[in-house]
Amino acid sequence: MVVIIDYRAGNLTSVVRSLKALGVNGEVTQDPAVVEKATRIVFPGVGAAGTAMAILRELKLDQALRTAFEAGTPILGICLGAQVVLDYSEENDNTPCLGLIPGSTRALPRQPGLKIPHMGWNSVRFLQAHPLFQELPENAEYYFVHSYYPAPAEERMVLGVTEHGVTFPSVMGRRNLVATQFHPEKSGRFGLQLLENFLRWDGRWQD
Repeated sequence: MVVIIDYRAGNLTSVVRSLKALGVNGEVTQDPAVVEKATRIVFPGVGAAGTAMAILRELKLDQALRTAFEAGTPILGICLGAQVVLDYSEENDNTPCLGLIPGSTRALPRQPGLKIPHMGWNSVRFLQAHPLFQELPENAEYYFVHSYYPAPAEERMVLGVTEHGVTFPSVMGRRNLVATQFHPEKSGRFGLQLLENFLRWDGRWQD
């Protein structure tokens, strides 16, 4: 059972549609019991970290995600879902987050001529081999919409990087969790390939 977590952070329709294109009917849920029973979890989202964490706690989805992570369930975080898996976010006065990956979420630096939010297509340079990257070309472009970015505390958890004013981690991983700052469900055939790879992944990865 592939579960898509609904914590009122939008962006669910395109995820459901992309999974259907791959022959999978994802179950959208706010029920923590369903999340804990999932065989794999997609954790998307757009919006602000403070609101997101408040809703995750209200629905008891924060603990369900921690339980699933500790159980080894494959998890894919997307955009806001990638940012709140870290210890805290600079957004909304250093919002405490899920703590599944050590590190923080930081604001993209504002520079003359640099558009914030970072919106549109940009390349991702993979730094490590990972099962989710199978059949993906180097420096392919993916779709981004964000003003903050994830910054794991340990370099070995950075799987890919992107340039926008700074070089920032755009893919990170720890054990059975992979998180992308970009939106694979909005990134054409390469995004679909990454999702297909996730559906095949057994969740094993070096920590």
